[in-house]
Amino acid sequence: MKSSMEGWGSGLVGVIIFSGSLPATRVAVSDFSPLFLTSARAVIAGLLGAALLFALRQPKPSRDALFSLTIVALGVVVGFPMLTAVALQYITSAHSIVFIGLLPLATAIFGVLRGGERPKPLFWLFSGIGSATVVGFALNSGAEVSLVGDLLMVAAVVVCGLGYAEGAKLSRTLGGWQVISWALILSLPLMAIIALISLPQTWVGIDGGAWAGLAYVSVFSMLIGFVFWYRGLALGGIAAVGQLQLLQPFFGLLLAAFLLHEKVSPLMVVTTLAIVLCVAGARKFAR
Repeated sequence: MKSSMEGWGSGLVGVIIFSGSLPATRVAVSDFSPLFLTSARAVIAGLLGAALLFALRQPKPSRDALFSLTIVALGVVVGFPMLTAVALQYITSAHSIVFIGLLPLATAIFGVLRGGERPKPLFWLFSGIGSATVVGFALNSGAEVSLVGDLLMVAAVVVCGLGYAEGAKLSRTLGGWQVISWALILSLPLMAIIALISLPQTWVGIDGGAWAGLAYVSVFSMLIGFVFWYRGLALGGIAAVGQLQLLQPFFGLLLAAFLLHEKVSPLMVVTTLAIVLCVAGARKFAR
């Protein structure tokens, strides 16, 4: 029970950290291209992860672990950020919430396939209702539809769910911060090349807010958030703790309202309360 509660607490911290990614990205892309932002944050986080591994003299992962680390790197370091960055050129951020609402289901499914978990039938009911609530909220926002953008977001959700489940499984033996650090190192060469190719034509006039946004998504969204997230999934269960992702869009909107002075509607408050109930129900029947 103590391990489960620690897992939920750690997972919640991770989700709150991830929720700041949207407001930070909104500020950063005002002066940086989505491609540069995606690759630069992976490079910065990769260098920090390498420094941590070296400073704390962590042993190299086994050959068997390299396969799982490659999946994690392709899923959460390269795949999801890159696919969503391209997708958001075709769809609005509001419409992307439709697909982010499906991410907990994808994580739970891969938790069954890769993590060996077996949630109870009522878990899937609460998870499905929660995802449908998020999707309904996004559709009610009047988001525009694009087939290309939608397909890219579907691919992003699939690879991210796989990366979350695979990383959580590996965290049980390797450790949460070690998993994301090694995954970042594996993706470092590719992301460094992309960052060099997509460098801004000039550094003059880049606003301080854009630099702050880049710093946040690099240090917190790409590294620190995963330390808490993978620890939470490993301790509390991939399928169960993964349901906390349902709260991420609403935490992000609240942060946007606080930091960017965006409007918080009554519908958002009601929807958030409904999501909290779904998460509580899913937690009860996760095992």
